[in-house]
Amino acid sequence: MFDFLTTQANTNDNLALHCNFGPVKFAIQCDDDVTYAVADGAGVQLSDTEPSDGVDFTMAALRTHWSGLFKDEPAPGFQTLSAMRRTQNLIVTGDMTKFFQHMMLLEMLFSGLSDNEPTEILAAPEVEPVIGRYLRLMLEGKPHRLYFEEAGVGIPLICLHTAGSDGRQFRHILNDRAVTNRFRVIAFDLPWHGKSSPPPGYEYEVYELTTDRYMEIVIAVADALKLDKPVVMGCSIGGRAVLHLALRYGERFRAAIGLQSALYAEDRSLGDPQPEKALHRPDIHGGKLSGASMAGMIAPQSPSTERGESMWHYMQGGPGIFLGDIRYYFKHGDLRNGLADGLKDSPCPLYLLNGEYDPSATPEMGREVADLANAVHFEVMPG
Repeated sequence: MFDFLTTQANTNDNLALHCNFGPVKFAIQCDDDVTYAVADGAGVQLSDTEPSDGVDFTMAALRTHWSGLFKDEPAPGFQTLSAMRRTQNLIVTGDMTKFFQHMMLLEMLFSGLSDNEPTEILAAPEVEPVIGRYLRLMLEGKPHRLYFEEAGVGIPLICLHTAGSDGRQFRHILNDRAVTNRFRVIAFDLPWHGKSSPPPGYEYEVYELTTDRYMEIVIAVADALKLDKPVVMGCSIGGRAVLHLALRYGERFRAAIGLQSALYAEDRSLGDPQPEKALHRPDIHGGKLSGASMAGMIAPQSPSTERGESMWHYMQGGPGIFLGDIRYYFKHGDLRNGLADGLKDSPCPLYLLNGEYDPSATPEMGREVADLANAVHFEVMPG
């Protein structure tokens, strides 16, 4: 059942790079059957016999669950190893540090993340209509230099990126004339993210995003750019932020669009160290772990080039930044405290869209927000 692993390894020129923490030995349990694998810079070797010095960890799933992962279009919760683990369709036991060290390698071997497709052919060089600029402003009493990109004319549309990434996520919307003919699209990188620098003295701070800090940043950017009744749209942590903005500053916004919005998020995966604790450790490559983790949030139908570029953005995040962001997602921004009841009275109309492949903000969780807030529109995005 797992013979394909050797072929996958042979097609990956970066195998040695993904084994930069040394060889990894693991067991693959399928019902009562066990296959043993050793991956190193030379490839993957499979055996029915356990290595003499044992394995680093075991990945166990039912045969039906493994089969779900290997389908051409896996169902939600089966699209990658990390998604299976988060939904507890895969149980990993053993040395979890070793597992997280090699998570990107494992995802590429098991989840087809290295699928190649024909690249786009450009008939001639093309300059995109996207303009990048820097905004200098004070936040929390400190000078900041924020990078933002914009395109289009009309109603201002502020775009809030996900945890650990940056405004490049909105590259297609910035180039979509159906949008930019009506909206002035503005996508900025949060401080510490992308091309926005951290504030002076950052080397003495521990980055952590809080609700108050997030709200201040968005309002400060809107004020600095003199935006009149903008629309605000955010995804994941940005999808949570638009709910807080509608609660606190509903009169300031024409509308709020929540992508993957939910009242809360929690890590439902198993093992120690937990993924959030593994994101900033000297013995684990935090960037590669971030990219591998987020691969499980991307629909398997997505073009591999787009999936790869999105994962690259996460892998470029600064040390501890993804960790600081998801503390807002898991802790500070949790709306199960009764505050969300005020959404139904907000003057800011709420539009919600939830894709089916994000286990941290499922369609059911989006519908919960829509019902609570009397949202103007709620839609599930299949695939």
